[in-house]
Amino acid sequence: MNNPNELTIQNSAVVLIDQQPWVAFAVESIDKSVLINNVSGLALAAKALKVPTVLTTVGAKGSVLANPLFSQITEVFPEITPVDRTSTNAWSDANLRAAVNATGRKKLVMAGLWTEVCLAQTALSALKDGFEVYFVSDASGGVSKEAHEDAKARMLQAGARPVNWLGVVAEWTPDYTSAERNAVTDALLRHGGGVSLAVQYLFAQVSAGLVPMPTFK
Repeated sequence: MNNPNELTIQNSAVVLIDQQPWVAFAVESIDKSVLINNVSGLALAAKALKVPTVLTTVGAKGSVLANPLFSQITEVFPEITPVDRTSTNAWSDANLRAAVNATGRKKLVMAGLWTEVCLAQTALSALKDGFEVYFVSDASGGVSKEAHEDAKARMLQAGARPVNWLGVVAEWTPDYTSAERNAVTDALLRHGGGVSLAVQYLFAQVSAGLVPMPTFK
């Protein structure tokens, strides 16, 4: 049994599932601008910390219309080619499983669209194959609030664990005096909402000479 005090998201890999414009059109459980902000913050933090990341799309090419990832994600990970597929269950794709296995991580932080379809199917299948799954609720979205909540409940019952994107970043960088925490400052400033305001306020006081930069010594 896992120690309840263990920072269990440490040593994880990120799997971003179908964060695509066409898929996002139908999302109603979360404001789309908030969704894009949150998944962008998660992606930027993962890149800054060199967290292994796998990207996947559904029907991005070879279908009626081109449907790439959000540009905010491809700008962060231009070097990663998303695994494109035709099944709503990303885990059923051998290339996706190979990409995940190549990370060497057994703990997966997943976010995806839609919560009740591609994310839930992928998460449930990964759990069945022995992976620990943490789904990022506020970087995912369903076609309705009810659909999103039902999918969360189903994943919870199967053993997946819910978290928000700022919670993920905080567990990746628990020591706020560390170089790792400093590395995610850009992600927090750009996408952290109220957290961003707090950091900006601190920097403003330092820049104005009203307080010294904390040394944490």
